[in-house]
This record gives sequence, structure tokens and C-alpha cells, in this order.
Amino acid sequence: MPNPKRFLPPMSALRALESFERTGNVTQTGLELGVTQSAVSRQLKLLEEYLETPLFMRDKKSIKFLPAARTYCTQVRAALDQIGTASLRLKANPAGGQLNIAMLPAFGVRWLAPKLPDFVARHPEVTVNLSTRLRPFDFAVEPFHGAIHFGQKDWSDVAYHELMREYVVPVASPKVAGALRGTTVSDVFSLPLLHLDTRPDAWENWARALGEDLKCPAGMLFDQFASMIQAAIHDMGAALLPTYLVENELQDGKLVALWSESKTSIGTYYFVWPKDEPNHQPRDLFVNWLAEVQR
Repeated sequence: MPNPKRFLPPMSALRALESFERTGNVTQTGLELGVTQSAVSRQLKLLEEYLETPLFMRDKKSIKFLPAARTYCTQVRAALDQIGTASLRLKANPAGGQLNIAMLPAFGVRWLAPKLPDFVARHPEVTVNLSTRLRPFDFAVEPFHGAIHFGQKDWSDVAYHELMREYVVPVASPKVAGALRGTTVSDVFSLPLLHLDTRPDAWENWARALGEDLKCPAGMLFDQFASMIQAAIHDMGAALLPTYLVENELQDGKLVALWSESKTSIGTYYFVWPKDEPNHQPRDLFVNWLAEVQR
């Protein structure tokens, strides 16, 4: 396998490339990096020589990126950002480990965040970093030690720790609920239906769990529960929502349940991590802590 160090250009040249692509100006790049215009030009030329590949089209008055160079710069920028983030996290917690978790926003805010202070109090040596991811991803190319996953055990090559089953209920504003013609699933489906883009089959799965095999009509699409809840409150349609997310809205009357039973589940929340990855102590502590708080 080739030694990747052979293909690593000087950091100063990479920083000059990233800054020049972003600013579009050699003078501005020099000011940003604290060097002269000629020094910037030398760094860009050095990079071309190192890569043995032309990156720019030059004339007497300007220097412009070639298309392949812009693609290369996008990847360089991502790598520099990752180095910067890693350095920041090390500086923030030089004595302990990092635990980077990809979370689903609604579940993270309502279920995980209120519990996290207990983990932090027990393990102050661990810095927990939370980022949002809405879909499964490849742990090999993402900087995460674990993730919150909803649905079935359909994420390949991961270990699972079950957190909780999710129960859902169809809800709507009092105005929209007033248009309901009856008490069947078909009657609910006759209303304008709101959809979450990461759960395109949620309404049909709910109907199937109740013994009905119905085709769900199209409707407005949302990327997060928070915006879909607000749309339901403001008379935009009926939403199929986790019961734990709408307890307050149901209690204060902003939303009403369209179905008397709220023990229908269409999936489970899991904490997942790469099953073949070596043990990571902060993650092991976290999984053990999850088991304790669920007792």
C-alpha cells in the first residue's frame, strides 16, 4: 500500500489554496495568511509542482482555477476543517477522551439532552460532542463514535443498544380535526396529511399496524418534527407524531388526537456504533450509563 505521506503537500501551500479559492484574491489571501502577494503566488506554484498537475489558468492580469482544482480544494477544505475541529476538541479537553455522537434532533432535545448532565457529572473526563444526522451513514468516513438510529435494525455493520420504542398518534389542530367525517383510518387519510422526509412510509406503516392496508395520499413534506408540529398547529393538516413530542400541545389544546389509541409503534430508537471498531473507552462508559438510566 502506498505511503500516504508521499502525497501530502506542504500545509502552507494547502492553506494558501483554500484561502485563495475562498477569497478569489491573492492580495486578500496574503492579508489573511500574513504573507506577501508574491509569497502566496509561490505557494500556489509550489503546490502545482508538488502535485505535478496544473491547477490554474494564468495570464498577465489574473489567475483562475481549473475545474479539477476547485474539486480538489473542496476536499482540502474539508480536511483542514476536520484538523481544526480535532485541535479544538483536544484543546477543550486535553486530559480526557472525546465522544462524538450523531443524533436525531427531536429525540436528542427531548430524550437525550435532559439526561446528559448526569453522564457528564459522572464522567467529567469525557467531552460529549453532538451533531445532527438524519440518516444512516458510513462510520468509516464520518467522525462519529456512535449515533442515534430510529426504525428497525437495518443499519449494516453496527452494534445496537435499544433505547426505547416510539409510539405515535395522529394529531391535528381543532379546526382540521373538525373536518374529520368519521372514526376510521380511511377518514383520517381523507384529511391533508403532513409527512417527514426521513419517514416516507410512516402513515402507511401506522395504518398497517392497525390492520389496514391503505395507500397514503401525498402531502406537505418536512425535514424535522419541530416544523411539522408547527404546521399542524397552524391548520396545515394532520401529522403522525411521537407521543413524547406532543404531550404539551395535546394538554393545552393546540392539537387534538385523531385516534383514541396511542400505543401503536412504527419503530424503535437505538444507540449504534461500528461493531468491528476497537473499544473506545468514552463510548463504553456511555453505553454502560445508558443501561443504568434505563433501569
